[in-house]
Amino acid sequence: MSPTALSAGPEHGHVTFLGAGPGDPGLLTLRAVEALAHADVLVAEHEVLDVVRQHARQGVSEVHTDTDPSQDPAPGTGAPQLTVVDGTSTTAAVPVVRDAAHLVMEAARGGRRVVRAVSGDPGLDTYAAEEMLACAAAGVPFEVVPGIASAVGVPAYAGVPLRDAQGADVRFVDARTASDRCWTEVGASDGTVVVSTTLDSVAAAAGELVSAGRKPDTPMTVTVAGTTTRQRTWSATLGTIAQTLKQLKVLPSPEGGRPVIAVVGERSAAAQRDQLAWFESKPMFGWKVLVPRTKEQAASLSDQLRSYGAVPHEVPTIAVEPPRTPQQMERAVKGLVTGRYEWIAFTSVNAVKAVREKFEEYGLDARAFAGIKVAAVGEQTAKALIAFGVKPDLVPSGEQSAAGLLEDWPPYDPVFDPIDRVFLPRADIATETLVAGLIELGWEVDDVTAYRTVRASPPPAETREAIKGGGFDAVLFTSSSTVRNLVGIAGKPHNVTVIACIGPATAKTAEEHGLRVDVMAPEPSVHKLAEALADFGAKRRVAAMEAGDPVTRPSERRPGARRRRSTT
Repeated sequence: MSPTALSAGPEHGHVTFLGAGPGDPGLLTLRAVEALAHADVLVAEHEVLDVVRQHARQGVSEVHTDTDPSQDPAPGTGAPQLTVVDGTSTTAAVPVVRDAAHLVMEAARGGRRVVRAVSGDPGLDTYAAEEMLACAAAGVPFEVVPGIASAVGVPAYAGVPLRDAQGADVRFVDARTASDRCWTEVGASDGTVVVSTTLDSVAAAAGELVSAGRKPDTPMTVTVAGTTTRQRTWSATLGTIAQTLKQLKVLPSPEGGRPVIAVVGERSAAAQRDQLAWFESKPMFGWKVLVPRTKEQAASLSDQLRSYGAVPHEVPTIAVEPPRTPQQMERAVKGLVTGRYEWIAFTSVNAVKAVREKFEEYGLDARAFAGIKVAAVGEQTAKALIAFGVKPDLVPSGEQSAAGLLEDWPPYDPVFDPIDRVFLPRADIATETLVAGLIELGWEVDDVTAYRTVRASPPPAETREAIKGGGFDAVLFTSSSTVRNLVGIAGKPHNVTVIACIGPATAKTAEEHGLRVDVMAPEPSVHKLAEALADFGAKRRVAAMEAGDPVTRPSERRPGARRRRSTT
């Protein structure tokens, strides 16, 4: 049932207790996404808000609950400190002295729709039940949206099955609250045990299981930051886990209190993990990849990189501004309405945006395209047109470029084409390929500057330092201008960073700027470029494993280590 269909009094509002899963935003349920889209207020810890906020509507208020609500305020301290942040405000957070139940109740007043998001599943959250009881006592209507429990989702991402064909018993233990009786019961079982604990207490949990009767040589896996691209999993036994973590310098750690999921059992772990570790074996798992494009331009490319396990970081290298003389664009848009053109050709998402803005300025909408054939240079431009309400008549069947568009463009035929003119709105620095090709096919072209491209402002200092200091594992260059502009606004990428270029011209520009090109796309397509980089990462991973070396990211290479030139 949709949140908008729920009947709630204006004094009470409505609360949705929502399971955000173990960390991967892709594991949110459809019902969770629906509830978030209608929420007026989000109440959650910072790390949970990072998972759910992308599905919330613009302007939603956020309430951060980053302390243990079971702790009583210490005299004179005002703890626990909970902060309220207005999603539309840039002002500092305001401290509020309340436990989470009171905050939920306060947020629900005035008929507001509140989403109380918790990690994993609300049914397994320590305090969610208390907050539900508080809602019930106050007459606040609520619902529960289950989520994937960390104790189930994390082992799945770690490649650790909890059951096999023999159907072993599975026990779940929270080591932070487990009693001696609980340890004794799971120790007497020979089934799989899933332990929720912390990184600095995992060895103690292993010792409890051994003391309770489990054999020291029982296989054990430990996963930290499960289902995220920071995930790491270590395999050992109950008897060796402490030494294994010490040798790998995992402990002691300043972040030793991070939650982990440990899986213990003969049938569940080490032997099968080498074959089933699907997530951590992705070709670019954990790679931080610089994408020198805006979020709008990079959306599908960033999604593709995430599918390979990478963490894309978009840095715009160009900014779009209106043309210096708008009269030409104004005349062309009026010509669309008066029937001056047979075709209009869009060569970028920015061109669609420029025309759409002019339409809105004149009070026009997509109906003004009636009777005009519309061409789009590629899938992303076509999607922008469809979002505008216009379905393109022509999209290249092959290469998504001006050359690909010309391959499919029909020659002018005076019998079938009543008008011989094409409107081409484009950037001020666009090449002449399409114009020349259309003229050769017999068309007259109104080549109009719809927008100007200028160098973007420098990224934040932290990003600039990461670029120059080797903080990125790879950078994708999609044009010569992205090379020149990125170096101009942020500096030259470090020599450990893998450089991937969309084609020979871009690669030449990169080399002219002193960069060694490791990867080049087999054809000029951003998606083929991402595929080529993933193939490079996969080969690099296989080479490390065959050599018996640990699989590391490029940014983890030893200082001064030389990089081999790739033939990719």
